[in-house]
Amino acid sequence: MNIKLNDNFDNVKESYLFSEIAKRVNKYSAEHPEAKIIRLGIGDCTLPLTKTVIDAMHKAVDEMGVKETFRGYPPEYGYDFLREAISKYYASNGVDVAADEIFVSDGAKSDCGNIVDILGDNTILIPDPVYPVYMDSNIMSGRKIELISGNQENGFLPMPNGLEVKPYVIYICSPNNPTGATYNKEQLGEWIAFAKKSGSLIIFDSAYEAFIKGDYPHSIYAVEGARECVIEICSFSKMAGFTGTRCSWTVFPKELEVNGKSVQKMWARRQATKFNGVPYVIQRAAEAALSPEGVKEAMANIDYYMSNGKLIGELLKEKGVWFSGGVCSPYIWLKCPNNMKSWDFFDMLLEKVQVVGTPGAGFGDEGEGYFRLTSFGSREATIEAIERLKTIL
Repeated sequence: MNIKLNDNFDNVKESYLFSEIAKRVNKYSAEHPEAKIIRLGIGDCTLPLTKTVIDAMHKAVDEMGVKETFRGYPPEYGYDFLREAISKYYASNGVDVAADEIFVSDGAKSDCGNIVDILGDNTILIPDPVYPVYMDSNIMSGRKIELISGNQENGFLPMPNGLEVKPYVIYICSPNNPTGATYNKEQLGEWIAFAKKSGSLIIFDSAYEAFIKGDYPHSIYAVEGARECVIEICSFSKMAGFTGTRCSWTVFPKELEVNGKSVQKMWARRQATKFNGVPYVIQRAAEAALSPEGVKEAMANIDYYMSNGKLIGELLKEKGVWFSGGVCSPYIWLKCPNNMKSWDFFDMLLEKVQVVGTPGAGFGDEGEGYFRLTSFGSREATIEAIERLKTIL
């Protein structure tokens, strides 16, 4: 053929991080079929959907089987009942977000990747280490990317100090994936002040806000000035176990304008063209997840996961291994012992104790020498993994 392809894809790593992990694990499993592998790598939930959520899904499924209550194409921005429920959820955290500023989607990953559609040729500012979708989606679009270093010295919470004052599209994730580090209100305030001073836009990924404990904002809109320069993306995936069910939302405040153009209207137009909405059954499940009983059940599951994280953290403290996370995040970000490289540590864990984690180098250059474990395993698997890890740490 003589058509042209998007040559920017040549600049993306050929293998997605988690695809490479799966490749190595599958190879090991084929060579050692008797091995019992414990996976503490990909951040996928293992507890089932809660009763309140399942009951809502069953009811919605029954409605879809009756002519009078059957639903066809959903609104591309989300049903009003779910947008209202999300608005009330913000209010429960002391934040004012109107229902018509909320756009329901099928995953935070989707919106993080798709949002580049409405943005022009801006310089992209991304913390390193970073969730790969921020980087890869902008490389695919041919954007110029600048990195800001997260490291052990700054607690993996880079700040805008010393940045050139110019317009950026800035990606921030807090609580952070992969490091588990969490910005406080004052730190987020500094980023907002920089964005307003420089004319920048912040894309704030708050997919893990439900794991926050202590005096940290659950939404960046709790910080003054955020509505003028921030798009916030959140998700039901980790909060309510919707990793296989797929539902999320993105907030576009009415105040967001660029040269008189409404950013919200641009996103609405993009979604109307490229997105057919989230199924009715899923949106009813998401609504139920935000009900008082649904939130109570979700927090019980989160407490279960965080107890796993606490056990992993106790092991690392006992062994004198530096780590962050595990407090406001399901991720534990540890420094590889004996200055090992990330993939070398991955291979050692797989070969010697059959425990799978995520090499920090897969999240960027600053992740080299670090490693991510998740608390999303079962209690039994987590305890067994800890016992195995004791033998080599």
